[in-house]
Amino acid sequence: MEKNIRQVVAAVIEKDAKVLVARRKPGLVAGGMWEFPGGKVEDGETAEKCLERELEEEMGVRTRVGDLLCSVPFSGALMAFELLVFRTELLSDSFRLTDHDEIRWQAPGDMVEALFSEPDRPVVQILAGRGDRREMRRGEPGRPA
Repeated sequence: MEKNIRQVVAAVIEKDAKVLVARRKPGLVAGGMWEFPGGKVEDGETAEKCLERELEEEMGVRTRVGDLLCSVPFSGALMAFELLVFRTELLSDSFRLTDHDEIRWQAPGDMVEALFSEPDRPVVQILAGRGDRREMRRGEPGRPA
């Protein structure tokens, strides 16, 4: 497992008042947990381009990355990173899953925080109106993204 990952990106894709969530395949890091899809930013890559690339590679869909929703610092036993979460528009919907075994459209209020990977839990709270955006470092109203 990589140590010292600097940035990871995730997409909040909304349709009909629901958000796309994906369950990681067993055997992968955080296998069996739900997440907002995305991945690691590579050297020389912008966060937005990374997110478009990762969604194409892992889900087979084209997207357009929009505004930064929030930034969540995360530090675990194996890695530390900043999770950049963007509102993202789905341009195609022919899903081909590689790293996930299931996707769902879920209403934010129906999301069970404990079923999500730890870095994604603050995002669930924000979407459901339970999170304190003041804890987020970027993407907060009045702060530069």
